[in-house]
Amino acid sequence: MTIPKPLVQFNQAFIVITVVLGLLFYKVILLIPFMIGVYMLITKQNPLMMLGKRVLKKPLSLYKQEDKNQQLFNQWIATICLGVSIVSFYLGWIIIGYVSSVMVMVAAGVALLGFCIGCTIRYRFMMWRYKRSKAHVSL
Repeated sequence: MTIPKPLVQFNQAFIVITVVLGLLFYKVILLIPFMIGVYMLITKQNPLMMLGKRVLKKPLSLYKQEDKNQQLFNQWIATICLGVSIVSFYLGWIIIGYVSSVMVMVAAGVALLGFCIGCTIRYRFMMWRYKRSKAHVSL
């Protein structure tokens, strides 16, 4: 399964903007990308991308495609980090709140520039699992 890249970029830009606004103004804004992330992880559908589809001019298949499983993996990371951030701010752990929010913002921002940190993490994890399975087979 794949997702058109402009929809992925729309989601990434939304995350960057809402995290920046949340950190600069009201921390409660962080709940917006967090709740969208939770919804996406439960339903496997992203409401932002569903809205974005209406704006795209060409048929979805004509855009460069991104792997849906990779996007779900990235969403897991972002949602967990945003959840940690929200809980941390609530508990008064300001530094942890900022660090976890900034990590999400930086990862989404860097992805907009063309490098996917989540992709690297997932690739390394898959390679580790593969090597581990080969090591068990040869024993």
